[in-house]
Amino acid sequence: EVDRELLLNVARTSLATKLNSTLAAKLTPDIVDAVLAIYQAPAKPDLHMVEIMKMQHRTAADTRLIRGLALDHGARHPDMPKRLENCYILTLNVSLEYEKTEINSSFFYSSAEQRDKLVESERRFVDAKLKKIVELKKELCGNDGTKNFVVINQKGIDPLSLDVLAKNNILALRRAKRRNMERLQLVCGGVAQNSVDDLSEDVLGWAGLVYEQTLGEEKFTFVEEVKDPKSVTLMIKGPNTHTIAQVTDAVRDGLRSVYNMIVDKSVVPGAGAFQVACASHLKSDAFGKSVKGKAKWGVEAFADALLIIPKTLAANAGLDIQDALADLQDEYADGNVVGLNLETGEPMDPELEGVFDSYRVLRNCIASSSSIASNLLLCDELLKARQMGRAGGPGPGMDGPNDHM
Repeated sequence: EVDRELLLNVARTSLATKLNSTLAAKLTPDIVDAVLAIYQAPAKPDLHMVEIMKMQHRTAADTRLIRGLALDHGARHPDMPKRLENCYILTLNVSLEYEKTEINSSFFYSSAEQRDKLVESERRFVDAKLKKIVELKKELCGNDGTKNFVVINQKGIDPLSLDVLAKNNILALRRAKRRNMERLQLVCGGVAQNSVDDLSEDVLGWAGLVYEQTLGEEKFTFVEEVKDPKSVTLMIKGPNTHTIAQVTDAVRDGLRSVYNMIVDKSVVPGAGAFQVACASHLKSDAFGKSVKGKAKWGVEAFADALLIIPKTLAANAGLDIQDALADLQDEYADGNVVGLNLETGEPMDPELEGVFDSYRVLRNCIASSSSIASNLLLCDELLKARQMGRAGGPGPGMDGPNDHM
C-alpha cells in the first residue's frame, strides 16, 4: 500500500529545489496523482505514460493535470465540430488517402470521360473504408444528438475524406504520434485497428468530452472525462520558453522522485540530516576503533566531505556556515534526527516537516563518490608523469646521457 502523504512530501521536497514554494505546493498533488494514475502494482510505473505537454500561455501557476490526453494538433477541416460530449473514440492505423502504387506505373486516357472514370476508380477504394466508418457511427449514434463520434488516425486523411467525415459530424484527427496512440488506448479504452473490415462497438473507446483549443497558429485537442485513465497529461504553461523549460525540468524531477519512492519503498530524511548523522558516526570512537592504519585518515576525509551538503545548504540560505553546522551537530549529539531549516537557520526534525530525499539518489552518490575521486587522482598522477617526461627525462641515479660523461 502506497502512503500518499509520504509521496506528497517527497514530491514537494524535489519541486522546492527548483521552483518557488507557492508553485511547488500547487504542483505537488498533480505530480503525485499523475504517477498514482499510471501505477498498477506490482509492476513499476511507466513514466512514459505521463505526457508532458507545453503551452506558451498565461503563467506557470496555470500548469495542471489532465486526466486524459492532450494532442498537439487539431482537425484539418473547418466544418468539423470543435467540441463534442459523450464520444465514441475510434483509434485507427489505416490510410484514408489515395496512395501511389509501389511499382512505377502509368495510366493513359484519351477523353474527359475516361479521366473521370480513372479518378472515380482511384477514390473507390478509400470511399469504401469511409463508408464503413460512417455506417458504424450511424449505427451507434443514430439520430441521438447526445452521442458523438471521434476518429484518431495514425496515418493520413486526405481532404476529400475529411469532407465526408465532416458532413457526418465526425471529428477526425490525422497523423497522430505513435506514443499518443498507445496512450489513447490506456486513457479511453478500445483497441487500435489496422483495418476497417471488423469494426464494432467492442473496439471503441469512450470519452465524456473532446474539444479543440486554438492558441495563435497552434491547435490542441483535449480528450477528457474518461472512466479509468491509465495515462495522463501534465499541461505545462508559462509566459515564455525559459519559464516553461524551468517548470518542465522540475516536473520531470518530481515524477522521478515519486517513482523512486514507489520502487524503493523507502526514503531518507532530508535537509542534510543523513550527512550529519553519517559524518558523526564515522568520527565516533566506536567506529574509529574498527579502522586501522592509514584508512583512519581516509574515513575522516570522507566524513568531512559529507558535511559539504549541510554547509552548502546553509551558504545558499545566507546563513553562517559554522554556526549552522555546530547547531546541527550539537542537536544530533543529543540523540535527535536533525536537519537544517533554511528559513530560520535553526535545526529541525525533517520527518515532522516532511523533508525527504530519495534513497536511491543518496546510495548512488555515496557509491560513485569514492570511484570518481580515485579516477581524478589517477588522472593527476598521469599528468604528473607526462610533465616529468617533458622536464628532461630520467632523474639522478638513472642511466641518463649525463652519467657517461
